[in-house]
Amino acid sequence: MAIITLFWKDQIGLSLTQILLLQGIFAVAMVIMEYPSGYLSDRIGYRKALNYAALLGVVGWGLYTIADSFFGVLIAEIILGISLSFISGSDSALLFESLKGTDEEQHYARHQGRVNGSGQLGEACGALFAGLLYATAPLLPFMIQIAVWILIFFLSRTLVEPHRITRAPTSHFAEAWQSTRYALLENKKLRYTILLNLVLGLASFYPVWLIQPYMQEGGVPVTWFGPIWAIANLTVALFALASQRFHLRLGDGRMVLLFTALIVGGFLGLGLVGGLWGFVFYYLLTSMRGLRGPMMLNHAQLEIPSPNRAGILSLQSLCFRLAFVCTGPLIGKLADSFGVQQTFLILCYAFGVILPPVVWLFLRQLRKAPVG
Repeated sequence: MAIITLFWKDQIGLSLTQILLLQGIFAVAMVIMEYPSGYLSDRIGYRKALNYAALLGVVGWGLYTIADSFFGVLIAEIILGISLSFISGSDSALLFESLKGTDEEQHYARHQGRVNGSGQLGEACGALFAGLLYATAPLLPFMIQIAVWILIFFLSRTLVEPHRITRAPTSHFAEAWQSTRYALLENKKLRYTILLNLVLGLASFYPVWLIQPYMQEGGVPVTWFGPIWAIANLTVALFALASQRFHLRLGDGRMVLLFTALIVGGFLGLGLVGGLWGFVFYYLLTSMRGLRGPMMLNHAQLEIPSPNRAGILSLQSLCFRLAFVCTGPLIGKLADSFGVQQTFLILCYAFGVILPPVVWLFLRQLRKAPVG
């Protein structure tokens, strides 16, 4: 991740418009498989779904080592998108169902924070060496990715499937449609939790693909990219680990106001400062990303019935991916036309307008149906 945008630009020759289009297509692959994979995971088991994801990951990164064009990268990204769609929902559902009925169930958000934090810590450790690996041989990081996903496969096979009550649906389509109605229409609290999580997710996702060319335009040395990315992931990890403490101290209202302030402040700083050290404001957005994950996922989990847990969590991811498919290429076009720094300023204004009504809808439902 620390060097992937540079690889696309310098080794494959993609423009920023093509890169965001590529990620849009990646999102489409996940959209197509997102809900079906979550629904399938609820039926075949979370462990088996994660095994399939690992095997597809090995294939996807293997194809990257021979890709030399937009089309080659596209095929690899589609397979990786399907792989991640099997992970999405299955991992969090596995954690929640494993804790359910134990003394630790009430501490789900803390355990989810540890999961998020350890994942970001792993990415940070990899990022420390990414620039050096890329400078040594552009394909070296991809070769190592193959080994990592082989390890993931063997690790996923050691997971224990939790016992849970399932029912055989009379119609898979009817069951899937009923879950969708429940999440997006019938349960207002879950609906607005998904909506707020979607907006917060987009705010943290656009910069992932724009920060590297932003730093390149600002004259940041390539050798800094790995450490900068590592610090960003460490920031996500630390704030994910601290998320529950922040939540207990601030409550839902002040937490979402903090999210809003971090987003607006981060994009405003990236848009106005620029230059060698402008990337520092990116850390405000990574801090928000770490804080919001465990809290928002906990709110969603509490509203989801057990038999359809992975499916509805995947539906939440599907909504996010659809939103990115519709907006990502436009953001890339803005960056190509007006520059990355100016695009960050436009995003600051956009989120400053969008967030207040979404936050109000979310908090209004929480006041009507308080947790606990």
